[in-house]
Amino acid sequence: MARTRQYAVAASGQWTDEEEGRRRLPAGEVHAWEPGRNQTVCGLSLSRSELTRFPHITWVDTFPESGGAADRVKRVCPRCASVAGRRGSDARPRWHRTNPRP
Repeated sequence: MARTRQYAVAASGQWTDEEEGRRRLPAGEVHAWEPGRNQTVCGLSLSRSELTRFPHITWVDTFPESGGAADRVKRVCPRCASVAGRRGSDARPRWHRTNPRP
């Protein structure tokens, strides 16, 4: 049985939302990060890239369509989005072969 992975967020910046009780939220460029690892899904080292971890924010919440923590997100890493999933208006459908060779 396959294990579904839960991705958190690592970002280049952070801001504090005063309306939600001083909650830390990601800003700038966001990457998918699997808690317990020291690198993002696309292979960037968290410490060398100076990325801030957000274990309380899920990857899906960084998309503007989610209405979650995406207020100040400028860019979503395309390599992380291809691995962790991208659910948005600009998401391409998954590749599917319609006429396979024999």
